[in-house]
Amino acid sequence: MQNLARRIALLVVLALGAVPLAASAQYPNKPIRMVLQFPAGGIADAVARIVAQPLSQALGQPVIVENRPGADGAIAGETVMKAAPDGYTLLLATNSTLSAVPTLRKNPPYDPVTDFAPISMVGRFSFFVFTHPGVPANTLAEFVNYARGNPGKLNYGTGNTTSILATAQFKSLAGIDMVQVPYKGDAPATTDLLGGRVDVVIASTVPGLALAKEGKLRALATLLARRSSHLPDVPTMAEAGYPKYSVSSWAGIFGPAKLPRPIVERLTREINAILQRPEVKEQLDRQAFEGEASTPEELGAFVKEQLDVWRRAVREAGIPQE
Repeated sequence: MQNLARRIALLVVLALGAVPLAASAQYPNKPIRMVLQFPAGGIADAVARIVAQPLSQALGQPVIVENRPGADGAIAGETVMKAAPDGYTLLLATNSTLSAVPTLRKNPPYDPVTDFAPISMVGRFSFFVFTHPGVPANTLAEFVNYARGNPGKLNYGTGNTTSILATAQFKSLAGIDMVQVPYKGDAPATTDLLGGRVDVVIASTVPGLALAKEGKLRALATLLARRSSHLPDVPTMAEAGYPKYSVSSWAGIFGPAKLPRPIVERLTREINAILQRPEVKEQLDRQAFEGEASTPEELGAFVKEQLDVWRRAVREAGIPQE
């Protein structure tokens, strides 16, 4: 009887272990939702839809972008963290969700390393330091000198957690004192910058690029690691004299923790192939977004690296945790 019981128990274990494998082999057989922390209409939403459409074709099932804005990305992150690890709920995360929330909160709702399965990097947003033409500075060095000579007199706009931390780190490295004016996005911050109601904004905005090309705004530096093709004459922060500047704005695709490896590999393979398509590259470029594929391991290592960068930047800038 004991031998029979052991055999039955072993069969049950084997059967349960086969369920994920069978599900992986059939994947996908129903629509997939790609959860995003931002509302419709912004750059991140455009990037999600640019990737979702060809991914739907590659997988043979609809990939539906689900906008879950709020709480700096924590709502979207929690939605995916709590979802079944079956590949039908994905997260298009940015540094707001997986860098800002864990470092700016005393009690974050999730661990970005253990609660998610990395699938592939998607790319990087093109953030620039924009100033109003009324500010007497044509370079970042001139701007810093002007700000140092006018402590507390310049206003800077922030439209998201990236711009908050990016400007805080810049202020700390440059040793300047400016007054923050918070906005609910890059677009209204850029509008007020154009109107002269704020003096400087670190933002990722297609209209901002167009305004800079027209001379209505000035772009003094980019947060990208290399110069942007949209404004090739604008130096990187390192070239402008700040090699220790480390804040980066990125996007990647994740699933819940314990997502079966075969599903991870299938999604990674398809997303990597999509990011190499000329038409996808062109669409992303229109959003001033630089596509960048990766392996799951590379994305996982990058998330850990960025957590260290954000923790250090938050500490050095003296930003209190909520």
